[in-house]
Amino acid sequence: MMKTKGVLMLLLALTIFLTACNSSEEAQTIILAENQVDDYPTSVGDYEFARLIEEKTNGRYKVEVYTGGQLGDEKSAIELMQVGAIELARVNGSPLMEFSESLGVLSLPYLFSDDEHKWEVLNGDIGETLLDGLSESNLQGLAFYDSGNRHFYNAIREVKSPEDLAGLKIRVQQSSLNIDMVEALGASATAMSYGEVYSAIQTGVIDGAENNFPSYYTTNHFEVAKYITMDGHSGVPEVLTASKAFWDTLSDEDKEIFKEAALESQVVQRKAWAELEEESLREAKNAGNTVTVIDDVTPWQEAVQPIYTKYGEQFKENLEKIQSLVK
Repeated sequence: MMKTKGVLMLLLALTIFLTACNSSEEAQTIILAENQVDDYPTSVGDYEFARLIEEKTNGRYKVEVYTGGQLGDEKSAIELMQVGAIELARVNGSPLMEFSESLGVLSLPYLFSDDEHKWEVLNGDIGETLLDGLSESNLQGLAFYDSGNRHFYNAIREVKSPEDLAGLKIRVQQSSLNIDMVEALGASATAMSYGEVYSAIQTGVIDGAENNFPSYYTTNHFEVAKYITMDGHSGVPEVLTASKAFWDTLSDEDKEIFKEAALESQVVQRKAWAELEEESLREAKNAGNTVTVIDDVTPWQEAVQPIYTKYGEQFKENLEKIQSLVK
């Protein structure tokens, strides 16, 4: 069944691609896959990127944005780009780590000292190296988009320090690094489907979970987990990505235009993300929830040092460069 679905998705994408190529002798229409809804911050960034590409190439390229997962989930979009069936997609960095090991450095907890440090890395030489590293998997990274930082939330008590997490059952994504991180902080890690989290907290199967603030709000987890601690333990970004098959057809001048447009669209995307975060924070506070801001993450960083001992060696070169930029 899954194989049949995959073939159908590929045929659909190829039909769109061929139709687009034949629709105009002057403009080349290219496809950008997006699994979020139209007004989500990443979609806002996609549409700005599309506008800039048409403007900067004087209409030679027209980007059609397919939102709402019309072309499948993020992994499907990656696979479609790899075979050259679509040209572009916005995907989260986590699934891309399967295709470029070096990107894995971004999953290490408390990697960045603050947002300024984070974007200095992502928009600088280190970020460029990470984006280019996708070429080994027939992909080309163009720019990073914001997906915020992940925080802990629970239904039991306010958490001000790692010691306050002790004994709490926290839902995590299924990965050994995430499980190890939560347990290094003294909590008990429980991997489960994201769709089960609300009822699991409500019934006491787990005490809490971790995610970015908009997800905490839009999934209504704030209704059953009244305590959220803004510790920012993880901040894996989104990536605006191109098919290498398409990328290799571009002139050097057009490659620069695409990267420039991607970086400029990031400004609009990050603004949209900041506005969504502010709205989510406001609504959670209006609901009477306890929002605890961690100003000094040093104790948290010290608690997760075993993670760096276990996983840091494979990312040593980039990790040292990232840490050298801490002011």
